[in-house]
Amino acid sequence: MKIIFIRHGKTRGNLEKRYIGRTDEPLCAEGIDGIRRTYPVSDIVICSPMKRCRETAEIIYPDRKAVIYSGLRECDFGDFEGKNYTELSKDRDYRDWLDSRGEMPFPHGESRRDFAKRCTDAFMQAVCEIKCGTAAFIVHGGTIMAILEKYAVPKKSFYDYQTENGCGFITEFDGKNIRITEEIT
Repeated sequence: MKIIFIRHGKTRGNLEKRYIGRTDEPLCAEGIDGIRRTYPVSDIVICSPMKRCRETAEIIYPDRKAVIYSGLRECDFGDFEGKNYTELSKDRDYRDWLDSRGEMPFPHGESRRDFAKRCTDAFMQAVCEIKCGTAAFIVHGGTIMAILEKYAVPKKSFYDYQTENGCGFITEFDGKNIRITEEIT
């Protein structure tokens, strides 16, 4: 099965380098302009419920109704939500989280392990329900990173799969492994 992973277009929070997880931000003007280009054709569109993903899906695939999977939403950043590095740099919890290389749970938020399990479970649910050849997943950067960390071969770490807004990967999924065939830049 061919799967296209696309990170949503930019939001104001992305421009300000904020941790935006559960905040339901729309795309900003720059984000809309950044995705007004040609993307690979898809038979079905799978989407996070967050506004930034739904708007991205509507712009890229206006002739497809997105199928929403709530498990594909971005991580809950807890106390760090809506803040950026500068605002958090003196916060002891934030420094501890950085020292853990992102392995500690966000204070009052999700752990990376719980987040990854939620995303990969939703991904598998979606692909098991798909009855077509090509599916586009319009989701969050962290969601793509979690899915590829678990399924992509050769194996790489979570942070090796970072992608910019409006970018992503074209892949082949055989039910067990994902092979990246092309990057969308």
